[in-house]
Amino acid sequence: MSRKEFPVLSVQQTSELREALLQWGLANGLVMYPPNFDDFSANNAPITLFPTPLPKSSFKTAQDVQQLFNELYINLVIHQKEWLVDTLESLSNFDADFTGKLFEVYKKAVAESPNNKLVQPISVGLFRSDYMVHESTNEIKQIEFNTVSVSFGGLSTKVGELHNYLNQAGYYDKSYSYKYYDDEEIPVSNSINELADGLADANFYYNDETKNTKTVVLAVVQPGERNCFDQRHIEYSLLKNHGIKTYRVTLEDVESRTTVNNNKLYIRSTMDEVSVVYYRSGYSPSDYEVNPEKTWAARLFLEKSQAVKCPSVLTQLAGAKKIQQILTKEDKIKKFLPDISDSDLKNILSTFVAIYPLDNSEEGKLAKKLAFEQPEKFVLKPQREGGGNNIYKENIPGFLNSISEEEWGAYILMEIINPPKHSNKIIRNHEIYNEDIISELGVFGTIVYNEDSGKVLTNKTSGWLLRSKFSSSNEGGVAAGFGCVDNVYLY
Repeated sequence: MSRKEFPVLSVQQTSELREALLQWGLANGLVMYPPNFDDFSANNAPITLFPTPLPKSSFKTAQDVQQLFNELYINLVIHQKEWLVDTLESLSNFDADFTGKLFEVYKKAVAESPNNKLVQPISVGLFRSDYMVHESTNEIKQIEFNTVSVSFGGLSTKVGELHNYLNQAGYYDKSYSYKYYDDEEIPVSNSINELADGLADANFYYNDETKNTKTVVLAVVQPGERNCFDQRHIEYSLLKNHGIKTYRVTLEDVESRTTVNNNKLYIRSTMDEVSVVYYRSGYSPSDYEVNPEKTWAARLFLEKSQAVKCPSVLTQLAGAKKIQQILTKEDKIKKFLPDISDSDLKNILSTFVAIYPLDNSEEGKLAKKLAFEQPEKFVLKPQREGGGNNIYKENIPGFLNSISEEEWGAYILMEIINPPKHSNKIIRNHEIYNEDIISELGVFGTIVYNEDSGKVLTNKTSGWLLRSKFSSSNEGGVAAGFGCVDNVYLY
């Protein structure tokens, strides 16, 4: 089937589309707070005017492998813990200020728990695997696997609903106000409800496999969170569909807002029992910098409680870039997913590009050579999330020369993915930008598992997200100001 071009509209039609888009967004919560906001005033989230093309085959592959990736990463925690702990111990030496401190939280939590065993063996992961289409082969290629604070599941549903509304209302058709896309060509991600379902699953298993609306979820968020509406949509779904309330606290406020009795975590003001701690913060060093003593103590305090963590510290650390680099190897996939079928193995391997360590191994020595001789083919990634942290192409040699070689081990060298460019339009605030964009597909997954028994209790694919950015921009974080929320047009 041939791919449709983007709608071509007159100036007047574009103006009408813009007005309809902005008003729908405000009416339906497709919004973010602007910088220096008042809490009563929000802006439309940056989005595309039209859905962006993505091959059906690429979309299907990304969906098909999500549960495999969910299981792969939690298998490190439940079946390969000794290997994971040893790997993280080594990695901590290279990234002492963040990975090292998280690892210290894990070790202290274990050491300070009865019988050196965490009181809550059940964990829940709300994960997201991010991809781009590699233009030369038209294959989907993994950028990273996120194990903590995955964002935009709420706004992803909303932008899909918006593009469907604009299509059904005729705003994309130049001549007759007909639908421009077929309904099945622009599907809507159900990630709001499916991510909420994942938290409800964790609540269910916390309560000995019974539905309980008396226990609550504690969402740990950043101070002055501009992206709170994305989070709120999931909270609203959790209450509407499951009857489970959510309380929001910052790491700084954990000590004053919560208390523990017999290992159980409670909200001080109401004495509601907390079943799940859901981290939408704590993924970056900056989340701990306002008051390091208090914030790191809060993370340890929560980790030692009986509440199910989303994620546990060890699960968060399993998403380290170094671990991702190791897991691109076929022998490691077979080791950590021993029951994987040949077809599933082929599918998961097809999503990888070359990733190298920057250590003193033979592979690391090759990477150091490539970083200086062919930097245009690579991106340098640290153990950081949230956008704005990577070093690209020709900037790599200068950056490496600016730090000691001992620090290089905190980074991985990853082959650049070259995605196709599309002539979509981005609207940010009131302005429409006409620049080529490139897009990144994220697939959400939820998984609940018991670290002691090794049993996987639930494992689900939970919707998707498309983010786009100007092709001239290296970084892509929407909240960081680099990109926008988009939706797929499948062809």
